[in-house]
Amino acid sequence: MNQKQTYLLALLSAFLLWLAWPPMPFTTPLLLIGLVPLFIALDHIAHSEVKKAGRRIFLTAGLTFLIWNTASTYWVFNAISAYNGWETAIPVSLIPYGLGALLMTFAFWLYYRLGKYVGKTLAYAGLISFYIALEYLQQTWDLAFPWMTLGNGLAGMHQLAQWYDFTGVYGGSLWILLSNILAFEAYKKFKSQSGYLKFRAAGIWALVIIIPIGISLTKYYNAEQKGTPSNVVVVQPNIDPYQKLENIPTAEQIQILARLSDSVGQANTEYFIWPETAVPNYADEDRIRSNPDFIALQNFISKYKNGTLITGIESIKIYPDKKTVSAKYYPEQGFYLDNFNTAMQVENSANVQFYHKSKLVPGAEKMPFPKVFSFMDGVFSQLGGSVSGWGWQEEPGVLYAQSGIGVAPVICYESLWGDWIGKSVKNGAQFIAIITNDGWWGNTSGKDQHEMYAKLRAIETRRDVARSANTGISCFINQRGDVLKSSKWWTRTALKADINLNDEITFYVKSGDVIAKLLSALAILIALIIPYKKWMSKATPKG
Repeated sequence: MNQKQTYLLALLSAFLLWLAWPPMPFTTPLLLIGLVPLFIALDHIAHSEVKKAGRRIFLTAGLTFLIWNTASTYWVFNAISAYNGWETAIPVSLIPYGLGALLMTFAFWLYYRLGKYVGKTLAYAGLISFYIALEYLQQTWDLAFPWMTLGNGLAGMHQLAQWYDFTGVYGGSLWILLSNILAFEAYKKFKSQSGYLKFRAAGIWALVIIIPIGISLTKYYNAEQKGTPSNVVVVQPNIDPYQKLENIPTAEQIQILARLSDSVGQANTEYFIWPETAVPNYADEDRIRSNPDFIALQNFISKYKNGTLITGIESIKIYPDKKTVSAKYYPEQGFYLDNFNTAMQVENSANVQFYHKSKLVPGAEKMPFPKVFSFMDGVFSQLGGSVSGWGWQEEPGVLYAQSGIGVAPVICYESLWGDWIGKSVKNGAQFIAIITNDGWWGNTSGKDQHEMYAKLRAIETRRDVARSANTGISCFINQRGDVLKSSKWWTRTALKADINLNDEITFYVKSGDVIAKLLSALAILIALIIPYKKWMSKATPKG
């Protein structure tokens, strides 16, 4: 096998992974074998006498992951270039395209290095630990972009992911990696052995596939929708995101939203969900009750005695001194100011609640590692900005209505964080309200992937999801991940449904991403074997 053939195998893996990734229909099972061609290529390189084998391993795996990441998230460049131009889009796009692929590649390179010192079983354990640990890093650090976590791929066939209420998406990543490893071992046995032994490896692989699928389908077809019903309306105003902030008055946008809500609202409607930044007026939270737009919202909700409105709004908070890392200083006014991407709850009372988007898009909404770069705050403030961009809150929130109903507010990008949403559920949320503005991406697979990932949040928490998109896909999702009603792209509409308010807590909500945390700790321990073995080999006298 020559170098060209190994690169062709790497490209084949990239193609299979892309073909299996949402929103491709009915191809999700390809994830269970998509890495096998890459394993074949890497195994050949590792056992051949090529020079600089480690470099070849890195480049070959890197080719797979760069192509797969780019092909699956191409819409990132589309969105950024449409708004900021291609000069900005190129460096910002490096986070999902290049950085994500780099971390995946690094996991496979570490696996190769480990394999030089330990047996096959420990090397495979290392690979799984390295890969999931670096996926978890992609969720937890300031350059977070967990869009391509392997377990997210099962959103394409959520019927196979019903056990996520125990494991979350990292259980899916573990299953996919283990399946690919066993499929590769079965392939090798079929090539090198005869008789019973080659069928035993295939049988073990088959069991690893069949048992989780059987458990999942049993849970899916026997699932009951739990909780008491509540009538909810989601609104999709379909206002061009590139126009709404500048060319359409806020009062006119509120009229559109109210009219759509009234078109399907009824006397027993308990919630109206409006999308992210539905009210784009930078309202001062401390003076919100005197804000004309807020008064218009209260006038709307007053028509519904038991109604509560959750809407996206751009809000601000003013401080006499620097209370937060994200606060920007305005020297002429002599105060600090935070601006937030906010979910605001309005009801037929004086009570107003706010939740600030906390999982911010790196670069676009938040400067990574703001505490590290805080020394540059004076420079950025002179330019009218901040090293920190938007403000955020440190803990997830629950919005409570007068009736006692608790809602987990989720703003756009945050719907990728299962453990974050799980904390809101643990704190009393009975359903999930996702508000988003997917129109930035255009009519691409980005909007479809974003909507499909919400199915996994429903399964993990066993909570109904009400999803309101400015444009994109607004929908209702039940507790087993089925989309009950959904809107079409670029359509002005409102949807209503009776959802279920569930109080039961799943194992995943109780434990969070325990799989990722344990494997991250294991990855560190196993990785230490590499320098230790290398040191021991140098310290051992020859001869």
